[in-house]
Amino acid sequence: MSTQLSLHDVTKSYDHRMVLDQVICAFPPGQVSGLIGENGSGKSTMLRLLAGLEQPTDGMVTAAGSIGYLAQDNPLPLDLDVNALADHALADLRRIESRMRELEHLLAAGRIDLLDEYGELQTVFELREGYDADARFARATHGLGLSTIPDDRRLSELSGGELARLHLAAVLASSPEILLLDEPTNHLDVSAATWLEGHLRARRSTTVVVSHDRAFLERVASTLFEVDGDTHRVTRYGNGYQGYLTEKTAERARLEQTRRQWEDDVAAMRVTVRTTADRVSHHGTIKDNNKVAYDRATGRVNEAERSKIRNAKERLRRLEEDPPPVPAKPLRFTPSLRTTGSAAGLDAVGVSVEDRLLPISAEIPARGRLLITGPNGVGKSTLLDVLAGELQPDSGYVERRGRIGYLRQEVIEPRPDDTLRSALARHPGAAGLGLFRQDQLQTRIGALSTGQRRRLTLARLLTTPYDVLLLDEPTNHLSLVLVEELEAALDRYAGALVVVSHDRRFSSRWRGAVLDLKENCLVTH
Repeated sequence: MSTQLSLHDVTKSYDHRMVLDQVICAFPPGQVSGLIGENGSGKSTMLRLLAGLEQPTDGMVTAAGSIGYLAQDNPLPLDLDVNALADHALADLRRIESRMRELEHLLAAGRIDLLDEYGELQTVFELREGYDADARFARATHGLGLSTIPDDRRLSELSGGELARLHLAAVLASSPEILLLDEPTNHLDVSAATWLEGHLRARRSTTVVVSHDRAFLERVASTLFEVDGDTHRVTRYGNGYQGYLTEKTAERARLEQTRRQWEDDVAAMRVTVRTTADRVSHHGTIKDNNKVAYDRATGRVNEAERSKIRNAKERLRRLEEDPPPVPAKPLRFTPSLRTTGSAAGLDAVGVSVEDRLLPISAEIPARGRLLITGPNGVGKSTLLDVLAGELQPDSGYVERRGRIGYLRQEVIEPRPDDTLRSALARHPGAAGLGLFRQDQLQTRIGALSTGQRRRLTLARLLTTPYDVLLLDEPTNHLSLVLVEELEAALDRYAGALVVVSHDRRFSSRWRGAVLDLKENCLVTH
């Protein structure tokens, strides 16, 4: 039984703010599809539309089958205990099974007219593996690292991460025909994420996953749908994450070729206009003193030449009125040109912050690399604040050498009423990075999406020379292609670099020291 899940000319807006514009897409039945895009582009909105929790402004959503939906912030009933949550999650299957038992008694009593209803319920129950539901919930809680939580523990006593994982386990155990997951790897460690990947690959039903986790997408998603927060459209990419990157590379090559061809055509038309005009103005001398014949001949020649000039000018006008976009150049961080003799870098000795950061020592020399990892709440961002000089430690000290650039996770814009154009103008070269389209430059800073604000912060960082870069979750909120470019730029950066990241793909490619705050030890790869 294939499941149909699709959007037909779907438009969605809030208070005249466009989120999705005439989106047409169909998700492959029986496969895992990834829904990608910058934060604020409309991915979660699209998932809520598919789940039937919101209605489109225009167009139609088709979802044929039972739906399981995991939101990022969907609260659980905290008055339940873990055991009661299993019954709550499996309520739909419990209802089907209960009705089947009723029908069995009635059929035994001769109610043959109920045979079709029983057959339909039995098909759905078996398709959703209802007989295995309780065991499936137990496997999910074990795989997600929750098996040590007692069944009688109340949900109100669990941490936020435990609640998120328990909610995921409940949705998976219900085994819906359509599974919609919004950032399911949040709050998962490596082993839990690996288990989830295996579970989703083994599913036979349709799954749509919103995720920024590139390692996760690479392992589970056969097709990617990218939501563009600038155009509000959706583009489909086949052949998984690697296929997506390949197609994006080819797309960039096509843009570059189109731009080069346009520049060549404009240059050729300008030469044609100039040389033809020169021929008209420098015609030949009178032959045999026959001025009448000369005037007739040169008149015909000049008229033909003037026609060529008019045609060339018209062609040039059309070309210049519709130039293709200038392809963005590869991102590049620039170290500052130091005039002092000392090398740039950072030395932290025994720094700590009460209730936020245990004592830490670390040395980051010039061109040094340090990746800071660990679970939420262990003090990673606090350590970056201390290294940047934004927070004074309660003990220890930091020696800083060189100019420091700091990318925080959340940036409060000091001038929200300024336009994007004026913000970029304060950083020469920022507008030429290709991070924004021309028609976006008049947008107020306060009206930018989360992903667009992140791009603005990145533009400032890219156009200012720094000796040391401190980056807190630099891959957050960005499109996946921009993340790949950002990684390449960081790899080329000649200064010292300190990064906090949960990104598994980023971490797997890291070349340098790793400080795991969970273990509070420094390990060199």
